[in-house]
Amino acid sequence: MTRASYHHGSLRETLVRACLDLIRAEGIGAVSLRRVAREAGVSPGAPYHHFADRAELLTAIATDGFLLLEKLVTAARDAAPTPYAALSAILQTYVRFAHEQPAYFHLMFRPELAHPDKSPAVQNAVNCTFDVLGEVVAAGQRDGSIPAGDPQALIGALWALAHGLAALWVDGPLDGRVQHLGAPPDVLLDQVAAGLPVVLAGAARSGVRLGEPVDG
Repeated sequence: MTRASYHHGSLRETLVRACLDLIRAEGIGAVSLRRVAREAGVSPGAPYHHFADRAELLTAIATDGFLLLEKLVTAARDAAPTPYAALSAILQTYVRFAHEQPAYFHLMFRPELAHPDKSPAVQNAVNCTFDVLGEVVAAGQRDGSIPAGDPQALIGALWALAHGLAALWVDGPLDGRVQHLGAPPDVLLDQVAAGLPVVLAGAARSGVRLGEPVDG
């Protein structure tokens, strides 16, 4: 039974919300425009007012996810009293975003499903997010709270750490190991954030950027 009370201007939001709910409940494989329309309570043809196909819908959701992450990371930076505190806050914000928004997180880093490379809005959000990190690292290197060295190596190390923790938490292994680690995931995240000086110092010494080979 379709819903007759939605306004055309809110149809996109209704479809996106239904798709996110479907991904959380059944996974990305369950998504089709027809199924999303059914879950949203609209006619089978309604999604085509906004999305040409499944890939376009998934790309739109990935775009929304990157824009939301950019907003959260920027807010975390702005609320922190020092550059080092900002880095810690950004790491925790990234991981908690993934845990609280797993449907977004799974789509944002699956280019074979969504196509963020074709979205200028996504590219801008990604660039802005890394610009925030770059500004924080530069400020921290100026005040001495972040080790000197190649800032791109530090950014790469922070992103790798944040993304690894996020993936472990979202996909379940971290929850399954907490009894051996001695702390629930959110407490463990605080402990990892407290250990950032060691990670940053190692990245600064190595100078290895994300994606570059390591000799030996």
